Amino acid sequence: MTARPVLDFHVRLAPRPGAGERLLSAMDDSGLDRAVVCAGGTIDLDRLARQLVEGGHVETDADNDTVLKTCADTDGRLVPFFFANPHRPSDEYRSRAAEFRGLEISPAVHGIGLADPRVEELVGVAAEFGHPVYVVCLSRPGAGVADLVGVARRFPQVNFVLGHSGIGNIDFHALTLIRDEPNIVLETSGGYTCVAEAAVSRLGAGRVVFGSEYPLQHPAVELAKFQVLRLPPEQWRQIAWDNAHRLLGEEQQ
Repeated sequence: MTARPVLDFHVRLAPRPGAGERLLSAMDDSGLDRAVVCAGGTIDLDRLARQLVEGGHVETDADNDTVLKTCADTDGRLVPFFFANPHRPSDEYRSRAAEFRGLEISPAVHGIGLADPRVEELVGVAAEFGHPVYVVCLSRPGAGVADLVGVARRFPQVNFVLGHSGIGNIDFHALTLIRDEPNIVLETSGGYTCVAEAAVSRLGAGRVVFGSEYPLQHPAVELAKFQVLRLPPEQWRQIAWDNAHRLLGEEQQ
């Protein structure tokens, strides 16, 4: 098992009975100390898979209430992020931002491009509250990694997290696009081991964070990706722990 401590920067919590207990059990089994939690279950997986290929969107609200309630009883072990619906006014996020630690925006789910004024309003609220912004990009006009770079340049005070190793599992091009953007870090779930290795080499260990995308991927699988890389302990510490705490505005622990 990869050395502890580990903060998983991306897990999901669906609004189903026992989901919180199952998450904590999986974390215990995998040796995860903490996790950033975003709402899951916003869209049926079959529909999501079709949207990824054909386009489309839903206007469904994520269950941020369940995320907040589940995280509240864990003494900081679970860290809640607000999954925004850009089809709603940004005031909803602003009114609750103090309860959460970060923001997620997903064109894959809600279908709104990253340069859309509604998305930029949400990022503006994140800037007010010092929240990092987790983004899932797509190979689609307005939702690509280059579009994320554009937003990051307009909001240099905001830290962005590019989810799932970019687009697909071998997105070396994403590494090139974000290389000179210091306020974008890469979260590594989904990508091949070669992409994780290249991210550490090209971006530096200080701009990479570990994530699993639990429950769609078991944390042990993503941990194994780094275990075979045999990174120096100081680099793994950055990726697994220090960088995440910096993004959350916490002192390194």
